[in-house]
Amino acid sequence: MISNPVVHFDIYVQDMSRAKAFYEAVLETKLERMPNPTPEIEMDMWFFPMDKDAGMSTYGAGGMLVKMDDFTPGSGGTLVYFGCDDCALPATRAAANGGSIFQEKTSIGEHGFYALAKDTEGNLIGFHSMK
Repeated sequence: MISNPVVHFDIYVQDMSRAKAFYEAVLETKLERMPNPTPEIEMDMWFFPMDKDAGMSTYGAGGMLVKMDDFTPGSGGTLVYFGCDDCALPATRAAANGGSIFQEKTSIGEHGFYALAKDTEGNLIGFHSMK
């Protein structure tokens, strides 16, 4: 039995250059271009770091930014949480890089802390930490 069935997520964007710069700055990482597997559909995709052999990132699921016709960014759908050491730090970096803080660092008791931010595309994203 798989302990965590989540294996991948897509974050839809309108402006890939802007979104890529935002996520690289906020998460202090580099994204990797993925070649378009479906040439008849125009797509621009950039992966978050992951162990390609294991098919999982450090926190358990792979994901990418995707720019594709008919898929628009925005809040109200699925909320992706990024694991980190202190969730206040990437939330602050989000605000400093064109996004905004939606919910300051908040305790969730024995389950740690979370903070919410909006990215440059209007997507609501979360950060989770144990301290």
